[in-house]
Amino acid sequence: MELKTYTKNQLALRNGQDKPEIWVAFQGLIYDVTKSRLWKNGKHYEHWAGQDLTEELEDAPHSEKVFEKFEVVGKLT
Repeated sequence: MELKTYTKNQLALRNGQDKPEIWVAFQGLIYDVTKSRLWKNGKHYEHWAGQDLTEELEDAPHSEKVFEKFEVVGKLT
């Protein structure tokens, strides 16, 4: 199945405030983290939903494997 593409502006609306979805992007893919209790209200420690977290992951205490448990909902253009 072909993934739908989203712009950074469309991703920004899925920040836990503007729309019910909470999404983050990593390495070009967009993940739905809505069901994660760690992303409640669109914030996870110092990270905000609706953004590309690729560069920020370098400072995180976990690896990119954390994204494996979330559904990929699209690609970032």
